[in-house]
Amino acid sequence: MTVVNLGTYPPKQCGIATFSQDLRRSLMKAGHTVLVAAVSDHEYEYQYPSEVIIEIGQHQKQDYLQAASLINSHNAVDLVIIQHEYGIYGGPSGSYLLDFCRALDKPFMVVTHTVLPSPEELRYKLLAELTQQAAAVVCMTQNSADLLQRVYHVPRSKINLISHGVPEFTPKSPSALKKKYGLQGQNVISTFGLIGPGKGLELGIRAIAEVVKEYRECTYLILGQTHPMLQKSEGERYRQMLEQLVLELDIAGNVKFVNRFLTDEELGEYLYLTDIYLSPYPNLDQAVSGTLSFAVGSGRAIVSTPYAHALELLAEERGLLASKPDYLELAQLIKSILADPALKTRLQNNARQLGHTLSWTQVGRRYSQVISEILKYSQKAEGKKIHYA
Repeated sequence: MTVVNLGTYPPKQCGIATFSQDLRRSLMKAGHTVLVAAVSDHEYEYQYPSEVIIEIGQHQKQDYLQAASLINSHNAVDLVIIQHEYGIYGGPSGSYLLDFCRALDKPFMVVTHTVLPSPEELRYKLLAELTQQAAAVVCMTQNSADLLQRVYHVPRSKINLISHGVPEFTPKSPSALKKKYGLQGQNVISTFGLIGPGKGLELGIRAIAEVVKEYRECTYLILGQTHPMLQKSEGERYRQMLEQLVLELDIAGNVKFVNRFLTDEELGEYLYLTDIYLSPYPNLDQAVSGTLSFAVGSGRAIVSTPYAHALELLAEERGLLASKPDYLELAQLIKSILADPALKTRLQNNARQLGHTLSWTQVGRRYSQVISEILKYSQKAEGKKIHYA
């Protein structure tokens, strides 16, 4: 089967781009041919790999229509996978995506990365129409599935719950990795991802300031570069604010910024040397966190604010949840793990058990099953049309 994935794509650096590439690789392993329609912003020029057959200018409505026309004329293409996230498509609230779908003759499935519980009108209408037109809808949490049914009125039969995939990291010795990165003797707490407001890094830094009052041998790693789009509009203002906060709290010796986009191999090493992974999102409606999935996938002891995805992933003692986005409470939870090695081991083991089910290989198989069901249904429907004609 041949599918086209529509969304952002590397070398663009964003979560959806990385997800699209990982999904493509997993579907290729499952035997599919996967081509790519990449949405590009006008601020950068990207040198795309050969699998990208269509490039869409984010704010160019005509590009969406031309992309649909090209896919329609491509006889080998069986289905389109649309990665939906607010902010990556052009038009009011991303409405150019609907123009693409209306012009598309092929069946499509939509992957919902954000399902808002109380959307403003335009965002509601967009996702409601998108899911209505789609042959299948994928979401990554039970909370999102419930919202799709209750708020957007998507039939349960159309919804497929498939977890965010995780790279198949190679486990390595934490002590050897700490030696490699000059962190011997340190309790390492880390947070990773593209840096920008909304990630809760201020909470994380303030929590660490409380922790080091009792546990001096702690290092907080903030892993990742500033989001390229934020960097383009504001430069490094946000990171500089975080660095200033570190100085004001007098914890410069306990916080390290690793300011670059990490490869999966680098990320795996940083995760395996991490004693406690901290996920301090302040937005409790955060539908999906790929970074949290990665931490679970690598079997880390995790402390988190109680946002939607964390409530599900960290249930059954797979992590410790604060009752609200409060740095004092986060600090207390971190200290409870540092004080109790048995608790740390238990959290790691529980996370690892779930983490084994999140590999991209397994996630790709689930997507492959959904694709097969869509095409089987489409062929039956087409056969009926021919029969009654």
